[in-house]
Amino acid sequence: MMAAAALAPSLAQAQTNTPGFYVGVEGGLNWLDLPRTSSEKLGFGLGGVVGYDFVGPRLELEGVWRKNKAVGRNIDQFGGFVNGLYDFTFEGSPLSPHVGIGVGVNHVDSRGTKFAMQGIVGVRYQFDNGLFASADYKLVDTFVSGRDIYDHSAMLTLGYKFGQPARVEAPPPAPVPAARQSYVVFFDFDRADITQPAMQTIQQAAASAKAGNRTSLSVTGHADRSGGDTYNMALSMRRANAVKDALVRQGISPAAIQVLARGESEPLVPTADGVREPQNRRVEIVIN
Repeated sequence: MMAAAALAPSLAQAQTNTPGFYVGVEGGLNWLDLPRTSSEKLGFGLGGVVGYDFVGPRLELEGVWRKNKAVGRNIDQFGGFVNGLYDFTFEGSPLSPHVGIGVGVNHVDSRGTKFAMQGIVGVRYQFDNGLFASADYKLVDTFVSGRDIYDHSAMLTLGYKFGQPARVEAPPPAPVPAARQSYVVFFDFDRADITQPAMQTIQQAAASAKAGNRTSLSVTGHADRSGGDTYNMALSMRRANAVKDALVRQGISPAAIQVLARGESEPLVPTADGVREPQNRRVEIVIN
Protein backbone atom coordinates (compact mmCIF):
# COMPACT_ATOMS: atom_id res chain seq x y z
CA MET A 1 0.00 0.00 0.00
CA MET A 2 2.93 2.39 -0.48
CA ALA A 3 1.07 4.27 -3.21
CA ALA A 4 -1.82 4.96 -0.81
CA ALA A 5 0.46 6.61 1.73
CA ALA A 6 2.19 8.64 -0.97
CA LEU A 7 -0.95 9.89 -2.65
CA ALA A 8 -3.15 10.78 0.31
CA PRO A 9 -1.28 12.26 3.30
CA SER A 10 -3.93 14.91 3.76
CA LEU A 11 -6.73 12.34 3.80
CA ALA A 12 -5.10 10.64 6.78
CA GLN A 13 -5.76 13.82 8.73
CA ALA A 14 -9.47 13.92 7.92
CA GLN A 15 -11.71 14.09 10.94
CA THR A 16 -14.61 11.78 11.59
CA ASN A 17 -17.56 13.41 13.33
CA THR A 18 -20.07 11.12 15.05
CA PRO A 19 -23.35 11.71 16.92
CA GLY A 20 -23.18 12.14 20.69
CA PHE A 21 -24.06 14.10 23.81
CA TYR A 22 -22.14 17.23 24.75
CA VAL A 23 -21.85 19.68 27.63
CA GLY A 24 -20.37 23.15 27.80
CA VAL A 25 -19.95 26.37 29.75
CA GLU A 26 -20.35 29.78 28.17
CA GLY A 27 -19.44 33.35 28.96
CA GLY A 28 -19.20 36.69 27.23
CA LEU A 29 -20.49 40.22 26.86
CA ASN A 30 -24.11 41.34 26.90
CA TRP A 31 -25.76 44.58 25.77
CA LEU A 32 -29.19 45.15 27.34
CA ASP A 33 -31.61 47.19 25.24
CA LEU A 34 -34.52 48.45 27.37
CA PRO A 35 -37.51 50.23 25.80
CA ARG A 36 -37.49 54.04 26.05
CA THR A 37 -34.17 54.00 27.92
CA SER A 38 -30.87 55.43 26.68
CA SER A 39 -28.65 54.53 29.66
CA GLU A 40 -27.90 50.93 28.75
CA LYS A 41 -24.42 49.73 29.58
CA LEU A 42 -22.35 46.76 28.55
CA GLY A 43 -22.63 43.83 30.95
CA PHE A 44 -21.80 40.14 30.92
CA GLY A 45 -23.40 36.73 30.67
CA LEU A 46 -22.54 33.30 32.10
CA GLY A 47 -24.24 29.98 31.49
CA GLY A 48 -24.09 26.36 30.48
CA VAL A 49 -25.48 24.00 27.84
CA VAL A 50 -26.20 20.28 27.55
CA GLY A 51 -27.30 18.78 24.26
CA TYR A 52 -27.16 16.07 21.63
CA ASP A 53 -25.38 16.42 18.29
CA PHE A 54 -27.01 14.47 15.43
CA VAL A 55 -24.16 15.58 13.08
CA GLY A 56 -25.92 18.43 11.32
CA PRO A 57 -28.92 19.13 13.58
CA ARG A 58 -28.33 19.73 17.28
CA LEU A 59 -30.77 20.04 20.20
CA GLU A 60 -29.69 21.59 23.50
CA LEU A 61 -30.85 23.01 26.83
CA GLU A 62 -29.29 26.30 27.89
CA GLY A 63 -29.32 28.12 31.21
CA VAL A 64 -27.82 31.62 31.34
CA TRP A 65 -27.40 34.54 33.78
CA ARG A 66 -26.97 38.04 32.39
CA LYS A 67 -26.05 41.11 34.45
CA ASN A 68 -26.19 44.73 33.29
CA LYS A 69 -26.33 48.17 34.86
CA ALA A 70 -29.13 50.35 33.48
CA VAL A 71 -31.38 53.15 34.70
CA GLY A 72 -29.12 53.62 37.71
CA ARG A 73 -29.23 50.06 39.07
CA ASN A 74 -28.09 46.52 38.43
CA ILE A 75 -30.42 44.35 36.40
CA ASP A 76 -30.10 40.57 36.60
CA GLN A 77 -31.66 38.15 34.13
CA PHE A 78 -32.02 34.39 34.48
CA GLY A 79 -33.02 32.55 31.31
CA GLY A 80 -33.69 28.99 30.27
CA PHE A 81 -33.98 27.97 26.60
CA VAL A 82 -34.46 24.97 24.37
CA ASN A 83 -32.26 25.59 21.33
CA GLY A 84 -32.42 23.92 17.93
CA LEU A 85 -29.32 24.43 15.81
CA TYR A 86 -27.93 23.24 12.50
CA ASP A 87 -24.19 22.83 11.78
CA PHE A 88 -22.93 23.20 8.22
CA THR A 89 -20.17 20.58 8.28
CA PHE A 90 -17.43 20.15 5.69
CA GLU A 91 -15.70 16.82 5.27
CA GLY A 92 -12.26 16.81 6.86
CA SER A 93 -12.67 20.28 8.41
CA PRO A 94 -12.94 20.87 12.18
CA LEU A 95 -14.81 24.17 11.59
CA SER A 96 -18.62 24.19 11.29
CA PRO A 97 -20.71 27.39 11.00
CA HIS A 98 -24.18 27.11 12.52
CA VAL A 99 -27.52 28.87 12.91
CA GLY A 100 -30.28 28.27 15.41
CA ILE A 101 -33.36 29.42 17.26
CA GLY A 102 -34.34 29.01 20.90
CA VAL A 103 -37.55 29.30 22.91
CA GLY A 104 -37.93 29.54 26.66
CA VAL A 105 -38.37 31.95 29.56
CA ASN A 106 -36.36 34.87 30.91
CA HIS A 107 -36.68 36.35 34.40
CA VAL A 108 -35.90 40.09 34.32
CA ASP A 109 -35.73 41.48 37.87
CA SER A 110 -39.03 43.09 38.93
CA ARG A 111 -40.64 42.44 35.55
CA GLY A 112 -40.92 38.76 36.44
CA THR A 113 -40.56 35.64 34.35
CA LYS A 114 -41.62 36.11 30.74
CA PHE A 115 -41.68 34.17 27.50
CA ALA A 116 -38.53 34.73 25.43
CA MET A 117 -37.02 33.70 22.11
CA GLN A 118 -33.51 33.94 20.72
CA GLY A 119 -31.73 33.71 17.39
CA ILE A 120 -28.22 32.26 17.19
CA VAL A 121 -25.41 32.44 14.61
CA GLY A 122 -21.88 31.24 15.20
CA VAL A 123 -19.06 28.88 14.37
CA ARG A 124 -17.71 25.82 16.22
CA TYR A 125 -14.24 24.26 16.20
CA GLN A 126 -14.03 20.53 17.07
CA PHE A 127 -10.71 19.39 18.52
CA ASP A 128 -9.36 15.81 18.18
CA ASN A 129 -10.01 14.71 21.77
CA GLY A 130 -13.71 15.64 22.02
CA LEU A 131 -13.16 19.22 23.20
CA PHE A 132 -14.78 22.00 21.19
CA ALA A 133 -15.01 25.79 21.22
CA SER A 134 -17.92 27.84 19.86
CA ALA A 135 -18.23 31.58 19.26
CA ASP A 136 -21.83 32.83 19.00
CA TYR A 137 -23.92 35.95 18.62
CA LYS A 138 -27.33 35.63 20.34
CA LEU A 139 -30.24 38.05 20.04
CA VAL A 140 -32.73 37.48 22.89
CA ASP A 141 -36.25 38.96 22.72
CA THR A 142 -38.12 38.97 26.05
CA PHE A 143 -41.83 39.79 25.76
CA VAL A 144 -42.80 42.14 28.61
CA SER A 145 -46.32 43.64 28.34
CA GLY A 146 -45.89 44.51 24.68
CA ARG A 147 -42.58 46.27 25.31
CA ASP A 148 -39.89 43.87 24.18
CA ILE A 149 -36.56 43.76 25.98
CA TYR A 150 -33.61 42.82 23.77
CA ASP A 151 -30.25 41.35 24.74
CA HIS A 152 -27.34 41.28 22.32
CA SER A 153 -24.81 38.70 23.52
CA ALA A 154 -21.39 37.72 22.20
CA MET A 155 -20.64 34.38 23.87
CA LEU A 156 -17.73 31.91 23.86
CA THR A 157 -18.56 28.30 24.75
CA LEU A 158 -16.03 25.67 25.77
CA GLY A 159 -17.34 22.14 25.88
CA TYR A 160 -16.82 18.42 25.52
CA LYS A 161 -18.53 16.01 23.15
CA PHE A 162 -18.70 12.43 24.39
CA GLY A 163 -17.66 9.57 22.11
CA GLN A 164 -15.85 11.76 19.58
CA PRO A 165 -13.11 9.62 17.95
CA ALA A 166 -9.56 10.85 17.71
CA ARG A 167 -8.12 11.85 14.37
CA VAL A 168 -7.70 8.78 12.20
CA GLU A 169 -4.18 8.12 11.02
CA ALA A 170 -3.45 5.89 8.04
CA PRO A 171 -2.10 2.48 9.08
CA PRO A 172 1.47 1.67 8.06
CA PRO A 173 1.77 0.02 4.66
CA ALA A 174 1.55 -3.77 4.79
CA PRO A 175 4.56 -5.66 3.44
CA VAL A 176 4.01 -7.30 0.06
CA PRO A 177 6.00 -9.97 -1.72
CA ALA A 178 8.60 -8.66 -4.12
CA ALA A 179 6.79 -10.33 -7.02
CA ARG A 180 3.67 -8.23 -6.46
CA GLN A 181 3.12 -4.52 -6.90
CA SER A 182 0.18 -2.64 -5.41
CA TYR A 183 -1.32 0.76 -6.25
CA VAL A 184 -4.32 2.52 -4.73
CA VAL A 185 -6.63 4.95 -6.52
CA PHE A 186 -8.89 7.20 -4.38
CA PHE A 187 -12.32 8.63 -5.30
CA ASP A 188 -14.50 11.55 -4.26
CA PHE A 189 -17.61 10.92 -2.16
CA ASP A 190 -20.32 8.98 -4.08
CA ARG A 191 -18.33 9.31 -7.35
CA ALA A 192 -16.65 6.92 -9.76
CA ASP A 193 -14.88 9.59 -11.82
CA ILE A 194 -11.11 9.35 -12.32
CA THR A 195 -9.42 12.43 -10.84
CA GLN A 196 -6.07 13.80 -12.00
CA PRO A 197 -4.12 12.29 -9.05
CA ALA A 198 -5.90 8.99 -9.65
CA MET A 199 -4.93 9.05 -13.35
CA GLN A 200 -1.29 9.58 -12.43
CA THR A 201 -1.42 6.46 -10.24
CA ILE A 202 -3.09 4.46 -13.02
CA GLN A 203 -0.40 5.57 -15.48
CA GLN A 204 2.30 4.45 -13.04
CA ALA A 205 0.64 1.06 -12.61
CA ALA A 206 0.27 0.58 -16.37
CA ALA A 207 3.89 1.56 -17.02
CA SER A 208 5.09 -0.85 -14.32
CA ALA A 209 2.99 -3.71 -15.73
CA LYS A 210 4.28 -3.17 -19.25
CA ALA A 211 7.90 -2.75 -18.14
CA GLY A 212 7.83 -6.03 -16.21
CA ASN A 213 5.88 -7.90 -18.86
CA ARG A 214 3.19 -8.72 -16.28
CA THR A 215 0.21 -10.60 -17.66
CA SER A 216 -2.17 -10.54 -14.67
CA LEU A 217 -3.73 -7.56 -12.87
CA SER A 218 -6.53 -7.48 -10.32
CA VAL A 219 -8.65 -4.34 -9.88
CA THR A 220 -10.74 -4.33 -6.67
CA GLY A 221 -13.27 -1.60 -5.88
CA HIS A 222 -14.24 -0.46 -2.38
CA ALA A 223 -16.66 2.05 -0.77
CA ASP A 224 -17.01 3.69 2.63
CA ARG A 225 -19.94 2.96 4.99
CA SER A 226 -22.04 6.07 4.31
CA GLY A 227 -24.60 4.24 2.14
CA GLY A 228 -26.45 0.93 2.07
CA ASP A 229 -24.73 -2.40 1.37
CA THR A 230 -26.34 -2.94 -2.05
CA TYR A 231 -25.66 0.60 -3.22
CA ASN A 232 -22.04 0.50 -2.02
CA MET A 233 -21.42 -2.83 -3.77
CA ALA A 234 -22.63 -1.34 -7.07
CA LEU A 235 -20.61 1.84 -6.50
CA SER A 236 -17.42 -0.13 -5.83
CA MET A 237 -17.98 -2.09 -9.06
CA ARG A 238 -18.40 1.16 -11.05
CA ARG A 239 -15.14 2.42 -9.59
CA ALA A 240 -13.32 -0.82 -10.45
CA ASN A 241 -14.62 -0.73 -14.03
CA ALA A 242 -13.59 2.92 -14.38
CA VAL A 243 -10.02 2.00 -13.39
CA LYS A 244 -10.03 -1.00 -15.73
CA ASP A 245 -11.10 1.20 -18.66
CA ALA A 246 -8.34 3.68 -17.84
CA LEU A 247 -5.75 0.86 -17.75
CA VAL A 248 -6.96 -0.40 -21.14
CA ARG A 249 -6.49 3.11 -22.55
CA GLN A 250 -2.93 2.95 -21.25
CA GLY A 251 -2.26 -0.17 -23.31
CA ILE A 252 -3.13 -3.00 -20.90
CA SER A 253 -5.07 -5.90 -22.43
CA PRO A 254 -8.65 -6.23 -21.07
CA ALA A 255 -8.13 -10.00 -20.85
CA ALA A 256 -5.31 -9.46 -18.35
CA ILE A 257 -7.48 -7.52 -15.89
CA GLN A 258 -9.68 -9.19 -13.27
CA VAL A 259 -12.38 -6.86 -11.89
CA LEU A 260 -13.69 -7.37 -8.33
CA ALA A 261 -16.00 -5.43 -5.99
CA ARG A 262 -15.98 -5.55 -2.21
CA GLY A 263 -18.43 -2.76 -1.33
CA GLU A 264 -17.92 -1.62 2.28
CA SER A 265 -16.83 -5.05 3.56
CA GLU A 266 -13.03 -4.44 3.55
CA PRO A 267 -12.37 -0.90 4.83
CA LEU A 268 -8.84 0.44 4.92
CA VAL A 269 -9.87 2.47 7.99
CA PRO A 270 -12.52 0.80 10.19
CA THR A 271 -15.48 3.13 10.94
CA ALA A 272 -18.98 2.99 12.32
CA ASP A 273 -21.89 2.48 9.91
CA GLY A 274 -22.91 5.66 8.06
CA VAL A 275 -19.49 7.38 8.43
CA ARG A 276 -17.82 8.97 5.41
CA GLU A 277 -14.15 7.99 5.26
CA PRO A 278 -12.06 9.20 2.26
CA GLN A 279 -9.49 6.39 2.49
CA ASN A 280 -12.16 3.70 2.13
CA ARG A 281 -13.36 5.13 -1.23
CA ARG A 282 -10.70 3.39 -3.30
CA VAL A 283 -9.69 0.88 -5.97
CA GLU A 284 -6.69 -1.34 -5.37
CA ILE A 285 -4.57 -2.38 -8.38
CA VAL A 286 -2.43 -5.47 -7.80
CA ILE A 287 0.09 -6.51 -10.44
CA ASN A 288 1.10 -10.19 -10.29
